[in-house]
Amino acid sequence: MNEATGGSNHLLCEKNTKGISIEGYLINISRLFWVAEEKRYVQNKTTPISKIMEESGFAQTSTYQYITDLEKAQLLCKIPIKKGGGVGLTEKGVAFLEEYRNNKKSQESNDSYETKISDIIDEYGDALSQLSAVYPHKKSLIIDYRDILKHNLDMGDDLMDNPDRIIELFEKDINARPLVFFYEGDTKIHVRFINIPQAYSEDIRNIVSKDINKFFNVKGMVTKSSDILPKICVGVFQCPICGGTKEVEQEKTGNLIVPSLCDVCKKPVKFKLLTKESIFMDIQRIEIQEPLEILKGGESAKKIEVWITDDLTGKIQVGNNIEITGALKLIPPKDINDTVYKKFVDANNFKIIGEEFTEIEISDDDVIKIKEFSKSPDLTQKFIKSICPAIYGYEEIKEAIILQLFGGSKISKIEETKTRSEIHILLIGDPGVAKSQILIGASNIAPKSIYLCGKGTTTAGLTASAKKEKDDFSEGGWVIEGGAVVFASGGILCLDEMNEMEDKDKDSLRSTMSEGLVSVAKAGVSVTFKAETSILAAANPKFGRFIQEKTISEQFGLSAAIIDRFDLIFPIKDNINKENDKRIYKQIGRTYTIEKNENSDYPANLAFMKKYIAYAKMNCNPSLSENALQMAQTYYLKLRGESNNNNVQTTPRKGVDILRLSSAAAKMRLSDFIEEKDVETAIRLTEYSLRCIAQDEESGKFDIDKITMGSKEKRNIIISISDILDNLTNKGKMNCNMEDVIKVAKEQGIDDDTVKKYLENAKKEGRIFEPTPGQIGVL
Repeated sequence: MNEATGGSNHLLCEKNTKGISIEGYLINISRLFWVAEEKRYVQNKTTPISKIMEESGFAQTSTYQYITDLEKAQLLCKIPIKKGGGVGLTEKGVAFLEEYRNNKKSQESNDSYETKISDIIDEYGDALSQLSAVYPHKKSLIIDYRDILKHNLDMGDDLMDNPDRIIELFEKDINARPLVFFYEGDTKIHVRFINIPQAYSEDIRNIVSKDINKFFNVKGMVTKSSDILPKICVGVFQCPICGGTKEVEQEKTGNLIVPSLCDVCKKPVKFKLLTKESIFMDIQRIEIQEPLEILKGGESAKKIEVWITDDLTGKIQVGNNIEITGALKLIPPKDINDTVYKKFVDANNFKIIGEEFTEIEISDDDVIKIKEFSKSPDLTQKFIKSICPAIYGYEEIKEAIILQLFGGSKISKIEETKTRSEIHILLIGDPGVAKSQILIGASNIAPKSIYLCGKGTTTAGLTASAKKEKDDFSEGGWVIEGGAVVFASGGILCLDEMNEMEDKDKDSLRSTMSEGLVSVAKAGVSVTFKAETSILAAANPKFGRFIQEKTISEQFGLSAAIIDRFDLIFPIKDNINKENDKRIYKQIGRTYTIEKNENSDYPANLAFMKKYIAYAKMNCNPSLSENALQMAQTYYLKLRGESNNNNVQTTPRKGVDILRLSSAAAKMRLSDFIEEKDVETAIRLTEYSLRCIAQDEESGKFDIDKITMGSKEKRNIIISISDILDNLTNKGKMNCNMEDVIKVAKEQGIDDDTVKKYLENAKKEGRIFEPTPGQIGVL
């Protein structure tokens, strides 16, 4: 019983009566203050003293003595005669009896549960024996929630309402058993639960005060993780006077609890913490955010902190989609006057969800509609008309983006080598030609997407970062945090104004675009994340307008390595054409005058398109048929056969791009096989892109090198300058003066600005270096 109520342990005066405390006396007469209809104790409910005497069976003198003591303890108060006369419970008295009632109920349920829990654990005897044999490599016994329901339905409900108590009962039983351990240190087995019903699942944004100390499931993507750090769970303290020690169990969320009074010498002292004797537990903090698939419109993803402990630590990576089973806990504010608490989920267990788009609900009826829609003879046109319908034209670009949303087939065969399935597209051209609107439209249709503006975007925000900070989350350790390409893995990253990004930030995308991975290595911390993200980028030219004669590298500040990783590049030019301008403006006007459901340009709504794309990505991975392979191979070999050292029409990478686009076209049809018509689609879009950016004006043939190096004339100048450097440095064996390079180039008809620009680019790309000002060395 709670001694804080101020009881005096006053003894009864009557003969043959056992003495009880004043609290015990109040418990004996408690039913007099109970309102059965409301099922609660009521403050100030008038009870005559005569009824109290009748209920307790004690004489008037003893009764008045107890009532006086209960008044002093502030558990009872006198009620004036005009209000009925007698006594009533105070607020403190109500709280005391409620606490007693809850403790009694809890003890009764504990007693009834202990046998059931023992029976449940008996069924896990073999698993428990195996666990003790490998301890501490494994420290947890996994209990199926369904097994609890088989033995006791009430216990299953209590686990969800009061998880700490039920978990404590399970672990008390397990750790009291005479298990054989081969580990010599202290042992403690945890219990972790699986198969919690989805009815107990919560969205991150809906986890609020009602969920405090409740058990539930929550899904999310890991956006940030801390170091694994040791935390005291039982502190051992030593008295500096007598040397006596005292163990104090620590709270998970609070500061270190230090005793103030020695139990041996009974003196208030400043205790010393004995770290070697104390018991520590590994703890790691992670942050999860809502799955992008469930967001609507411009909603921002909500986040919540999760604490994982002991054997659960070190098993989760940033970028993982996980389902956490745990309870909501509170972190006390540092200022005792502050009434706002921080929250976190105390994880009991977790599982990593491998599949993407699990949050998109696709019913059996949806599957029927999706399969029926896939058989439409004008399937491609329906998709094209549904992406950015307010924007006139750009049909090839829209079709390419639709294929990008579906993505290619995932191929992983020989020695675990993997060919990327993600399609990357770059839109370049004049300002004001709807590039940004196309990106936003694609972001709205994609089941999983992130839209970013390049200006102000950093490498850390784009890919990933490792940093050491002294805050509540990291507690001075390393924090690994993912960026946009990690969060959008399995979906699409719409990157607007890519030209505004710093060169180092743009180059950080190289490994992501080619291998689908992001690596961070810093001060001994090395982490690799999955980033299977399709990139749809847009860029504006440096010179205000797109100039056909200048290279993409010159106009948009993109390196050759980045440009080469885009499957398709589409220049969009603002050409003045009266008829075309009229059609464009008419299309814009339609969005203001025609209701969406009356417009034939909306054959499929966005919600259905998202489900269709998600279904195709989860269920379709088409293989290449023999006829399709023969067609793609014939086309590739034809272009290669027409190529020479001065004019390369295609590369092996472009050949793979065609197969990737072909598989996306087959996936859009929900087909298991890539057919010839899919290859035709891929070739048509590839040729459209190459005609715009890589067609030689004289021969009419494709010239891949024109994309990054410009026309043949420009390439010949570059070769000439490179030869001059080789001659002056004896092929890198010695350094030369920059002025000599400019002088020799000028003699060959190459102007100073061209030479300086070449040298500047060569230095950026690491082909030359400047040992001293004005000196050049070749690497």
